[in-house]
Amino acid sequence: MTTQPAPSPAARRDWRATAAACTAVLLWASAFVSIRSAGEAYSPGALALGRLLAGSLALGVLLVVRREGLPARAAWPGIVRSGLLWFGLYMVVLNWGEQQVDAGTAAMVVNIGPLLIALLGARMLGEGLPRRLLAGMAVSFAGAAVVGLSMSGDGGASVLGVALCLLAAVAYATGVVSQKPALRHGSALQITAFGCLVGTVACLPFSGALISDAADAPLSATLNMVYLGLFPTALAFTTWAYALARTTAGRMGATTYAVPALVVLMSWLVLDEVPAPLTVGGGLLCLAGVAVSRTGPQTGLTRKDPAPPVEGRRHDAEHREAGRH
Repeated sequence: MTTQPAPSPAARRDWRATAAACTAVLLWASAFVSIRSAGEAYSPGALALGRLLAGSLALGVLLVVRREGLPARAAWPGIVRSGLLWFGLYMVVLNWGEQQVDAGTAAMVVNIGPLLIALLGARMLGEGLPRRLLAGMAVSFAGAAVVGLSMSGDGGASVLGVALCLLAAVAYATGVVSQKPALRHGSALQITAFGCLVGTVACLPFSGALISDAADAPLSATLNMVYLGLFPTALAFTTWAYALARTTAGRMGATTYAVPALVVLMSWLVLDEVPAPLTVGGGLLCLAGVAVSRTGPQTGLTRKDPAPPVEGRRHDAEHREAGRH
C-alpha cells in the first residue's frame, strides 16, 4: 500500500497565505454593505475614527493576550507611513468621496490602486512585473470598469468626488508598499495593530463629530461601524499583512480585484439587489483576472522559516559524516 507524501513546508505556507488573503478580501467586500448603513448616520471623519477606535481596541487586546510587545525600531517608518496613509487618509477620503460620486464611479477610480501597487512595488521594492501579473490585472481592471459602468447613475459624479477617490487609491497603494518592508521586522499582528493606532491618532480631530453623530445615530448604524472596526479592519488587515509578508505587493494588490465581484454577490444576497447581466459579466472578469495573476512562482517573501532545531542539524551532520566512511 502506498502512502501520500506529506505536503512540503512551502506548500503549507502557500495554503495559509492564500487563505489569509481570501479572508481579507471577503471581509473588505462585506464592508461596503455595512458602510451603506453607517455612512448615512456618520460623517466621513467620524466613521473613520469610530471604525479605527474599535479596531485598535480589538488589536490591543490581542497583543496583550499573545504577549507581543513593540516591533523592532526598523519597522516603525513603515508602520507610521502605512498608518497615516492607509488607515488614516484612505478611510477618510474614501468615505468622503463616496458621498460625492455614485458607487460605480468610486469603484472604477479606486481600482487603479492595485495597478499603482504593482508599479510602486516594482520601483521601490524591486519586485518586477511578471507577465502573468500584468495580464491578470488588465483583465481584472476591465472587469472592475464594467462593474462600475453598470452601477453608475446619471450625473452622479463630481470633480471633487473623483479627485477624492483618486487620492484614496494613491494613499492605499503607497500605504501597502510602505507596509511591506515593515513586515521584515515584526509580526502581522504587531504591524497591523500599531498601524491602526497611528491612523486612530491621526483621526482624533474628528472626535467631536463622532460624539455628535453617535448621539443621533440609530443603533444599526453604530453596530455596523463597530463591525467595520472588528472585522474589515482588525481581522482583515491582520490577515492581509500575514499574506503580504509571504508574497509580492503586486500580487496581493491584484487579489483585491475580487472585491467588486464579491460586493455584487453580497448585495444580491443581503440587500436583494439583483445585478444586471453586464454587472455579473464584469464580476466574472474580475475573478478570472485574479486567477491569472495568482498563478506562477511565489516571490517577494519577507518572513523566513526559522532555522532547524539544533538536534536536527546535529543529526544531519552525523548523517553526512557517516556517508564519507
